[in-house]
Parts: sequence; structure tokens; C-alpha cells
Amino acid sequence: MHLRIITLSLFFLLISSFGAFSQEDLMSVLDKDEKPKTEYTSATFKTTRIIIGQSVENAPKGDMLFIITHHFGALNTGYDNLFGLKQATIRLGLEYGLTNRLGIGFGLNTYKNTWDGFLKYKLLRQSTGVRRMPFTLTLFGSTSVYTSKWEVPDRKNYFTSRINYAFQILLARKFGERLSLQLSPSFIHKNLVVAAKDQNNIFAAGAGGRFKISPRVSINAEYYYLFPHQIYSQKRYNSFSAGVDIETGGHVFQIFLTNSMGENEETFIPETTGTWNKGTIFLGFNITRVFTIVKPKVFL
Repeated sequence: MHLRIITLSLFFLLISSFGAFSQEDLMSVLDKDEKPKTEYTSATFKTTRIIIGQSVENAPKGDMLFIITHHFGALNTGYDNLFGLKQATIRLGLEYGLTNRLGIGFGLNTYKNTWDGFLKYKLLRQSTGVRRMPFTLTLFGSTSVYTSKWEVPDRKNYFTSRINYAFQILLARKFGERLSLQLSPSFIHKNLVVAAKDQNNIFAAGAGGRFKISPRVSINAEYYYLFPHQIYSQKRYNSFSAGVDIETGGHVFQIFLTNSMGENEETFIPETTGTWNKGTIFLGFNITRVFTIVKPKVFL
């Protein structure tokens, strides 16, 4: 009887030992077969705008962004204008992620009743691991059309004169969890300019950044430098904006101060006439709301 109990005990001990050995051996095989991975950087910026200008970010595949951009009037207009609160320009925009890299967008702006549309493609993504890339590179191209009445209706006007174009190379890097920086070389073409000595082609260099002060709050700033020797009939200044991003669930709320009244690239880059030192500063905000149109497929 005792011999039988001892034999059974040894048998179960051997079985359990074999099972443990087989499990460890299987795990070691799986570890050896596991391929090295590429880790892509996410959320270089919280939304598709640093402030007014484009960031390297796109709407994810199947997501649609509804963006409200609002600028009040200039602060130096005084109390009679409630320091700009009586005036406003508004842009309503929709952006959709066709893929995780390719996005499309449309907008309507109260400034000259302007319609705009754009394509945005993330060519390179910052990553570590097998595929190392030190930065993210996004290409941006837009077209805008003024639809307000002609200021000089008696002359011969052409529809093509209403059209402007903007092209940008957006180059950004995320440094850790807090700091992100971006460079934005820009080219603007206007089919019709105000005066004969004004240039149709404008070149500028943009720079912007984001610094997180908490998981949901960051400080943002951006600056667009107009290259010298570009002649304008009216004095133009470099656009500078600074503000705060606040993430609240499915919304991103951005509040900022800027010397630019315009709200798309074809206006705020080449047409900024305000200066910070004279108080020509506009209070503004962006509200970005995310809607999932096509849910990603999940394979179990």
C-alpha cells in the first residue's frame, strides 16, 4: 500500500515537472522567434494645429475633426470696441483621416467669405527600434478661394484671380514626453495681388513648439519669418502667436494671443499687419472635436 502511494506520488511529480519544463522551453522558443519591433512616436502635438499654423499631425484613419477657429478684434481698438470683443472672424473646418498618413480638409472663413481645401501627407514618422527615424516629416498643400464681391466690380475680373495656394514642409521632433519642436518652410502664391509692385510668390520660414506642463495642459508658440527683399505696398510683419492647449476628453481647447487676423496659411503668413509692440494683438481660440466615423477593425 505504501509502495503504491509512493509510486503515484513520483508519477505526478514527474508529470508536473515535465509540464513546467515544456512551458519554459516553449516560452524560450517564442522569445527567440519574436522579431524586433519599430516603435513610432505619437502625439508630437495634441492636434493638427500648433496654434494657427499646421502641425505634423493628421486625423487618424476613420476619424473626423470639427475645428472652430475664432479671432476677436485687436485689443488696441479700445473700450468702445470692448477691446476687440465686438469684432470677430471665424473659420469652420472639417478634417478627415483617409489613412493614418493621408488627411484631407475643408474650411469656410468669414474673412472675404473664403473657402479652402487641403491635403496633408505624413511622409516620415519619428521612430525607434528596427527602423530609426529622428523626426516626423509631413507635406501640406492647400488652395483657398475668395467668394466675396469684387472690390472693383467695373473692371474685368477673372475667377482665377480669387485663388491662392500654400505649400509647406513640416519637420518636427518630440524630445521626451514634454517638449516638441517644429520647422515649417512655407511658400505662398497669390494669383492676384493688391498693387503692381507686390509679389505673387512669398517665401517664409516657420518655427513652433509645445511644452507640456501637465498631462492635459501645454504651452504653445509659433513664429513665421518673412524672408527679406519681398516688396509689399503695405507694411507686413512676421506672425507670432502664443497660447495654451487644454485637453478635455474628446475636445482640445486652444486659447492664444496673436498679431495675425487671418486664419489660414494664405492670409496669416503673408498678410499680417499687426504688431505686438503697438498692441495690435488679437485674442483667439480653437476648439477641436473628434468624431469616429469608421471604427478600426479588431481581429481576435
